[in-house]
Amino acid sequence: MGRISVMVAVTRSGRLRHALLVGGSLPVLLLAAPAMAQDTAPADDASAAEDIIVTGIRETIQTSIQAKRDSDTIVDTVSSKEIGELPGQSVGEVIATITGATIDRANYGPTEVSIRGLGSGLSMTTFNGREATNGSGDRAVNFGQFPSELFNAIKIYKTQQADLIEGGVAGLIEMETRKPLDYGRRSIQVEAKANFNPYQDKITGEGAWGWRGTASYIDQFELGGLGDVGISVGVQRNDVNDPVERFYTSTTWYTCNAAVVSSSNCTEVTRQQGNAGTPFFHASNSYLNRQMTTSDRRDAIFGAFQWQPSPTIDINLDAQYSRRDYSERRNDFGTAEGRYNLRNVVIGDNHQLLSATGSATMQTISGLFMRDERYLGLGGNIEWSPSDRLTVSIDGGYSRTKRLDITRQVRLRTDPFNIYGVRTAINNQRIPYSVDMTQGYLPVFTYDARFNPRDHDVFSDDARLTRSQDGRTDEIWSLRADASYKLDGFIERIAVGGRWASRKFFGYSNDVNIDQTDLAVDRRVNLACRTPFPQTGFLADASSPSIGSYATFDVLCQFREYLGTEDPGNSGNLDSVDNAQVTEKTWAGYIMATYSGELGNIPVRGNFGVRGVRTEVTADGFRADLDVITRADGTIQLVATNDLTPVQIKSSSTRWLPSFNAIFDLSNKMRVRTGVYRAMSRPAPSALGAGRRIALEADPGTGFTSVTDAIDNIAATGSPRLKPTMSWNADLAFEYYANKETLLAATLYYKRFTGGLMPFITDEEFNIGGTSYMVPVTQTTNSDEQSDLYGIEVTATNRFTWLPGPLKGLGAKLSYNYAWSDFKTQDIRYGDVIESNGTMTPGLIPPAGLSGYSKHTLSLQGFYEVGPFSLQGIYRYRSRYYQAFTSNNTQLRYVEGTDTFDMTASFRVNRQVDFRLQALNLFNEPRIEYMPVVGSTRNVEFYGPQYFMSVRVRLR
Repeated sequence: MGRISVMVAVTRSGRLRHALLVGGSLPVLLLAAPAMAQDTAPADDASAAEDIIVTGIRETIQTSIQAKRDSDTIVDTVSSKEIGELPGQSVGEVIATITGATIDRANYGPTEVSIRGLGSGLSMTTFNGREATNGSGDRAVNFGQFPSELFNAIKIYKTQQADLIEGGVAGLIEMETRKPLDYGRRSIQVEAKANFNPYQDKITGEGAWGWRGTASYIDQFELGGLGDVGISVGVQRNDVNDPVERFYTSTTWYTCNAAVVSSSNCTEVTRQQGNAGTPFFHASNSYLNRQMTTSDRRDAIFGAFQWQPSPTIDINLDAQYSRRDYSERRNDFGTAEGRYNLRNVVIGDNHQLLSATGSATMQTISGLFMRDERYLGLGGNIEWSPSDRLTVSIDGGYSRTKRLDITRQVRLRTDPFNIYGVRTAINNQRIPYSVDMTQGYLPVFTYDARFNPRDHDVFSDDARLTRSQDGRTDEIWSLRADASYKLDGFIERIAVGGRWASRKFFGYSNDVNIDQTDLAVDRRVNLACRTPFPQTGFLADASSPSIGSYATFDVLCQFREYLGTEDPGNSGNLDSVDNAQVTEKTWAGYIMATYSGELGNIPVRGNFGVRGVRTEVTADGFRADLDVITRADGTIQLVATNDLTPVQIKSSSTRWLPSFNAIFDLSNKMRVRTGVYRAMSRPAPSALGAGRRIALEADPGTGFTSVTDAIDNIAATGSPRLKPTMSWNADLAFEYYANKETLLAATLYYKRFTGGLMPFITDEEFNIGGTSYMVPVTQTTNSDEQSDLYGIEVTATNRFTWLPGPLKGLGAKLSYNYAWSDFKTQDIRYGDVIESNGTMTPGLIPPAGLSGYSKHTLSLQGFYEVGPFSLQGIYRYRSRYYQAFTSNNTQLRYVEGTDTFDMTASFRVNRQVDFRLQALNLFNEPRIEYMPVVGSTRNVEFYGPQYFMSVRVRLR
């Protein structure tokens, strides 16, 4: 147990991470070595052990090791013979226990999975062998919508073979639900789980408790001459709260001229000026605090039907449905003009702003965000074996995700006068302040002593009500056919097959803005809708001082008082120039041979083959003329007219993906695996859109000085001609299986990528105010530059059976991955850019790597199991990484490295009943983001720990 206390200390401080990478693995490896040496036990003892029935952690480890041992490629897996035994609250948490896999956390749990330090955009995920959709616009799967209790196996294929669905440069994640006939017995299982969230307990009037209930039923029936039938059904209701305390900035950052002291917004530095030596620093448009009260309810239903009318026919049908209703009550406060009147600027080594003084309009924003997300998956498969040699199968699938986000918010700003028309002490809408970003990752703002952010009276101006509606629909139809034929000799089997898929993605945004200028109305609504700050200890866990509290308002009250309704609805026309409508059609075919023979005296087996993939993309969008609107302050804004012109852009690619895998059985315990293959990963569907984004304002509340100034802020929402990222890959793995519960494996891997990502400019003609302008529009393209990635991953698993007495129940699993890459992703605003004439202009910001790429990832799992009691602790570390937004046409975002610690304890009363206690994020690891360079804080989020207590009942 001393080892666990060391992990606790490391996680709390976060200062010994790199030492842990080296030293933390030594105890596991040293303890594993004696276990391996003990493998010379007499044969009769081993035989007796075969009759022991194992459950829980041991059973999961044994099943996972055996699945890896039996695989034909380099695979890591977590699996269990029993439903509900996978170690995690969601599928994402389960995947994070697999070697080389790491998760990206949000307040409601894992959102994305990276393999070998490579982001989710370079992975492929299949659900029962089919692609699954999501509501984010990328190809990642929202693992939070799938309850782990309804799965029995998750595999990660690290190398490719010709019969696997293409799309996984990093790897392929395969999620499997149990087939009822294969399960072989009846099972009725019910689990009730209570959730306690300490952060929710800090919120006034809210309860800290939530709940989660899961039930599943599996059974088989003999129908005589009609064969055998199996059914399975699983349902879950998840009703919890996921509060978050947040500091954030806008997603647009500027390079400010440090040599010019401006009394307005800072002067922007161009690439040419910066390369010529002009000093600059990075600043955001706005800096805001956000307090949130959340509600999260998810329902899931899974079903499967299996029918074997004869020994040669196997028919399977499966269906999945989930719905998530999520809401956030938001209370924001901060600066609306982050680049205004900056003085006494101190700049860091990475051109990040370290400290400054300035003055800015302060604002409070009350908001309500609501999300309704629904997933539907349907699939059917027929497998026919007319002879012992021939097997034919046909599989069809449908997957659809619909996401609807509605946000209502009301903005109020400071003014020289308060709501009663009395001049404030500062007598200006802009409040003097200073900011210090050196005290920790959370910037410290100090305001003029005459300004009180908790005073509702001072927020009296620029009232704006906004109703935003964002919708996304992602839909996939797929059909595949496979056939395999057994042969005699070195080639044991030939397999051929084909796959067709049609994916359609549609995304839109619709904003309704209503400006309110009647000061008497502002005063009435301000007085009617005030609320006390809704929680205690806001951002109290940050390493630097926080604001604590500020003036807040009830957003629904504001909508009622201003408009007479809580929801004015959308604009009535969802067509817009920034919509994304993408159709992607895929045709793929393969041929693969499985072989087995000897190389000298060493048995060798594996497969080789080739897969051909044809992808056709059609992106539909709109273009529109722009009207020039002159504002009251003399500035202008551009607004698209309602006269929309359809635009369609087509693109296609054909890729050939050869693969070769070999397994050398050096002994019954030692084997070497090799794989050489070519792989591809397609861009996110939303990144292929043909839309254009027209910025209405230079800063919130500030117009443009001229049309020339405004057109610099017209940007592409996607790049339809983006091609797949391609890589040649080589893997070499060594595996040693000392016994059923001991594994030592190491894999060296190499990837050569063709085509980094960088911005390029094209000139497009726009009619603006009746005059034709050539507008430089920035998109993303594939570069011809080649890049490399080298890596090593290590897995060590052992139960310490060589220890005396009750200590035999101790065990551990270590998974570590190191990767190095020179892949480059350029910043869309300030990175290297290809000009419209084809020349390349060097950027001001160093490029990032692959999205999701972390040099170091570590998972250290310790467990103790004796009799009916088990205890498990999992420490996870991931070094800093770049994470792209859904669309590629955005600035660079970095996520600071994290280390988290989770614990689970369980007690089995008997074979039917057990109790569990689980703690997640035990030491409250925050999420910290930088933009557009490391050290320039963009986002800080605290979620707090979560605790779960459950009872599970099984009936046979």
